[in-house]
Amino acid sequence: MGIIIFVFTYFGMWLDEKNQNESALCTIIFSLLSVFIALYNVIRQVKNLNKDK
Repeated sequence: MGIIIFVFTYFGMWLDEKNQNESALCTIIFSLLSVFIALYNVIRQVKNLNKDK
């Protein structure tokens, strides 16, 4: 979960730096997207654990 958030946030910061954005729009978008993806993965894994029992 942490790796996904770190990679997406780092990518957003890299995009902001490369495009010389004064606002951190890409960082914010990719950070939020990474949190949703990470939570989706956790929920999916919990469902699979409950299904196996």
